[in-house]
Amino acid sequence: MDSSSGPYLARQGKPGLKPGRFLPDTRDSGTVRRDGEGNTVAKNGKRYFGNVRRRESGRWQARYTGPDGATYSAPVTFDSRQYADAWLRRVSGDIQSGRWASPREWHAKLRGETGPTMRAHAYSLLRTILNTAVADDVIPANPCRVRGAGQSKRARKIRPASLPELEAITSAMPARYGLMVLFAAWCALRFGELTELRRSDIDVKNSVVNVRRGVVRTGNGRVVKDPKSEAGIRAVNIPPHLMPAVKAHLAAHVAASRDALVFPAAAGGHMAPSALYAVYHPAREKAGRPDLRFHDLRHTGAVLAAATGATLAELMARLGHSTVSAALLYQHASQDRDKVIAAALSGLAGGTVTPITTVKARRRARS
Repeated sequence: MDSSSGPYLARQGKPGLKPGRFLPDTRDSGTVRRDGEGNTVAKNGKRYFGNVRRRESGRWQARYTGPDGATYSAPVTFDSRQYADAWLRRVSGDIQSGRWASPREWHAKLRGETGPTMRAHAYSLLRTILNTAVADDVIPANPCRVRGAGQSKRARKIRPASLPELEAITSAMPARYGLMVLFAAWCALRFGELTELRRSDIDVKNSVVNVRRGVVRTGNGRVVKDPKSEAGIRAVNIPPHLMPAVKAHLAAHVAASRDALVFPAAAGGHMAPSALYAVYHPAREKAGRPDLRFHDLRHTGAVLAAATGATLAELMARLGHSTVSAALLYQHASQDRDKVIAAALSGLAGGTVTPITTVKARRRARS
């Protein structure tokens, strides 16, 4: 097959014809027409799949109408029409054999294979990649158009721990695990961040815990990695009322080396989630909160920080979130302000700070 064969021919140098127009090749088949699916049917009844055009750059683009009625383009352009036609033949073969799937069908299939959060992240990543392809003029449009597919809703409503519940859980934990609960709640650290904390990451003088790494589980075991986003690398001010517990923990349960793990496993090395759950689950039962997952303590920390009057940008900086929204473009978190939040958290623990929700309730009562 030469570069001018196939159902469509982008003819160059002809009056009135410009690069990029999809035109039929009528040399062998006579007059052609389009069928209801956007393909070409020749006068002799032969049916062609998809179409090809030559772009102004001189490269060739292939596109076709899928079984779902949507129009798709090849993810790349081709050096010649011959290669574009070959790509269309492969796609046609995938459709005939049942291997082809549209983004909508792919997303629907994910419903039975993954959870809502993972599904939303996968679809969002695919949509982002294809948006880049559109911006780079590789494809004319993004086929990922499932409304709301890149967003996830919480499968369960999280009820944060109250201060008495948090105190009860901490008291019920073995001594070497108590600070882990306090850091998860008052500093909003993730489990993987906690288990990789080293003595050198805790600045006792300035009451700061530096989050620089985290532990993740993979098929090859536990791996120490950088946080998943730049925002995850952060310095979190420790509420002053926690510092006595921090100093006591470092003295009693952490080796003297700067690289010593702050929360090591009983036998050394990184703590496994199961080791924590073995002591955390009984503790939450004693506190009357059997529904409170360990990660929910981080949510508790966000609620507590918000109660001090922290702005959205300050909360995101403290929690290590990187989600971008229009509101955050005009807000900036500062380390000094984070110190104020940390001090206010201690005030909240001591009853010297009145939560915003209480103030609003009092105002409504007076009105």
